[in-house]
Amino acid sequence: MQNTIQKEVTINAPKEKVYTAIADAKEVIKWFPDMVEGSYLPGEHSLFKFDHGEEQIFVVDARPYEYFSYRWVPGGAGFHGDLSTVANTLVEFKIIEEGESCKVIVTESGFASLPIETAETAFNQNTGGWGYMLGRFEEYFKN
Repeated sequence: MQNTIQKEVTINAPKEKVYTAIADAKEVIKWFPDMVEGSYLPGEHSLFKFDHGEEQIFVVDARPYEYFSYRWVPGGAGFHGDLSTVANTLVEFKIIEEGESCKVIVTESGFASLPIETAETAFNQNTGGWGYMLGRFEEYFKN
């Protein structure tokens, strides 16, 4: 079982704007979930709402302009509770300034720790899902 998905994209924008698009609940809904419910801050649980359901997340870390991470249960639509009590994955956004652009590296790890009956499906869904969402992320910066 593969454990990690990693995707990257280069955005022609300053690191402050890129970070805000990821770490600000009012901006992230313009390209990722349809709605964020709850506190979108480190140490807090939030709910990402999508048209197909909802995903509870736990924000792990936020270092302005360079890093943002959270945990969730991939394919766990409807999970509510303490994420530390169930197998989950870590989603990390790393922002690397490159001149007037920024490289954003998205890494989701922990698939090998998921239950065997869901791990492969979750890995495959999220591999395609991150490709789709990063396309939306690029579009966000064209507006």
